[in-house]
Amino acid sequence: MDDPYWFGQIAAANALSDIYAMGGTPKTALNLVAFPARTMDMSILRQIIQGGIDKLRDAGVVLIGGHSIEDKEIKYGLSVTGFIHPERVLAKNSLRPGDRLVLTKPLGTGIVNTAIKAAMVSEQLSEKVTLLMATLNREAARIMADFNISACTDVTGFGLLGHLAEMISGSDCSARIVSGNVPVIPEAEEFAAMGLIPAGAYKNREFREHMITFAETVPRTIQDLLFDPQTSGGLLISVSNVHCADLVSALKAGGIADAAQIGDIIDSREERIRIV
Repeated sequence: MDDPYWFGQIAAANALSDIYAMGGTPKTALNLVAFPARTMDMSILRQIIQGGIDKLRDAGVVLIGGHSIEDKEIKYGLSVTGFIHPERVLAKNSLRPGDRLVLTKPLGTGIVNTAIKAAMVSEQLSEKVTLLMATLNREAARIMADFNISACTDVTGFGLLGHLAEMISGSDCSARIVSGNVPVIPEAEEFAAMGLIPAGAYKNREFREHMITFAETVPRTIQDLLFDPQTSGGLLISVSNVHCADLVSALKAGGIADAAQIGDIIDSREERIRIV
């Protein structure tokens, strides 16, 4: 993403997601900035920070300060503080056998961003993916609070399978993913078929492949999408079987059109992920 303002928006949305994934409400934030002040116009930094401020305002979060250093590369993020009752904190690995897995945003932003760098993406698709990454997970978090949720995480740089691997590690559970149910950006699958895969996807696969088994019917392009590092991706929610269909319906009614049940949690101490 080359637009400084949207860069700031997306970075802020990404930072806020950690609070939403734990079931909390973000309240305050600190800017964390690295900027090449001697070689780049300060107006760029102002646009980045304005994007972050506007996204925080959208989330009802107060910016209370920050820290900045001079560096050769632009870096921008936020340290966010949120509130939640101690008995309602959603951990990553408090999974229950029989739960269903729900994903709230489609995969493929890493692959599309790689295609953007290669100047192969239309302006329409670029705008679509930018808005997707800048969309807060606030509404998804608000909706899931009304259901029987056991665990949740946000899908970011480790990709869907990397973050799911974190959830099952130490849980005495395994997981099954139905690849055909996973929402993806359609163009991302096309770019994956062309080999436009970010380096992070290969690293994610290498790091977690010992825990993962793919059925022979799962195409390589879909495998790549499941490892694709996401920027400000959706929530991955483990919900009781009884409430899963209602949760998905509520998410869709709340404007989260891509929400889908993508798999389930299995009582197995092997702590493995099978994709069919």
